[in-house]
Amino acid sequence: MKRLVFSAASGGLFGLGLMISGMTNPAKVQGWLDFLGDWDPTLAFVLGGAIVPMFFAWRHAEGRKPLLGGSFPAKPSQVIDRNLILGSCLFGAGWGLAGLCPGPAMASIGYGNPGIWVFVIAMIAGMAVTPWARRRLDATPAKG
Repeated sequence: MKRLVFSAASGGLFGLGLMISGMTNPAKVQGWLDFLGDWDPTLAFVLGGAIVPMFFAWRHAEGRKPLLGGSFPAKPSQVIDRNLILGSCLFGAGWGLAGLCPGPAMASIGYGNPGIWVFVIAMIAGMAVTPWARRRLDATPAKG
């Protein structure tokens, strides 16, 4: 029960931070991605506010166990392969077109905007199709 309460509080705090920072506003996100137009650099501080603490959290977590049980996830692979490049391109295209990524989209559901619901449904469909697509890609030999 303690783990569930801590998870709900952490998720709520994360969602609140996304709302306060403007990450749930697709227009603000797209403004940050528009380097050639009316560029808005404020979200760079949001990204830095996430990346810098996580750098130290990964260093601190090495060899430790979480307080509420379980284990920390393994370090991400350092290999740059076809799956990473394809996933990055798809994520970036979706982020640029919709102005949302999964976290802010989930935090935005309560706004009642039908566009966000369409995005979330498409995101869930993409998550459902991904295992099948990965098996197909992994079975196809890379050319080159």
